[in-house]
Amino acid sequence: MLSCKCRFLIVLTAFHTALGFALRDEFYKFTCPSAEDTVEKTVAKALIRDPGLGASLIRMHFHDCFVRGCHGSVLLDSLPGQEAAEKEHPANNPSLRGFEVIDEVKTLLEASCPGQVSCADILAFAARDSVNFLGGITYSVPAGRRDGNVSLSAQVNSNLPPPTSDARELKESFARKGLSLDSITISSRASPLAVLPSLPKKQPLVNASV
Repeated sequence: MLSCKCRFLIVLTAFHTALGFALRDEFYKFTCPSAEDTVEKTVAKALIRDPGLGASLIRMHFHDCFVRGCHGSVLLDSLPGQEAAEKEHPANNPSLRGFEVIDEVKTLLEASCPGQVSCADILAFAARDSVNFLGGITYSVPAGRRDGNVSLSAQVNSNLPPPTSDARELKESFARKGLSLDSITISSRASPLAVLPSLPKKQPLVNASV
C-alpha cells in the first residue's frame, strides 16, 4: 500500500496530467541547464530560514493549478484600473506566502538564461523541492509550462473549493479538474503541515533530476 506521503505526490503530479499539459523531462537541458538547481538551492535557503514556507509554496502551486491551470496566474500582480488579480482574493491574501522566493529564482535565472524559464515552471519546481526538503522524498517534474497573462480574482470562487465545501461540492470541484474522489481524500488528509516532518537545521541538497 502506498504511504500517505507518496499518494500526496500523486495528487500533485496528477494536476499536470489532468489539465492536459504537453510537458517533458529535461525541458531546460540546453536552454537553461542550471534552472532546476537554481530553484532547489533558493528554496533550500528560504526553508532553512523559514520552514513554514515549504507548505506555503506547495499550497501556492495547488491554488495556481486549480484556477486557470498551472500557468502562474496566481503570481501576477493587479494592474491599476483593472480587476483585482487572483493573489488579492481572500483565499490567497494574506495567507499565501513565498512569492518572494519565486521572484528571487526568476531574477537569478533571468541573469543567466534570459527569457527561457517560465514562472509557472519555477513554481512547480519549488513545490517539488519543498516536498523533498520537508518530507525527504522527491519526484520528477516535467517542464514546459507557459506563463499566462490573465489573473482575475473573480475566477477564484468558481474554481477553488472554499473551506465550507461539503463532500458533494468537493467531488464536483475535483471532477471538473479531472481528479478523482480519492484525490480529495488524499489531499485533505495529506496536508503538508500534517504529514511532512520538520525541516532539520542543516538539510543537505539533493541533485534535481535533469
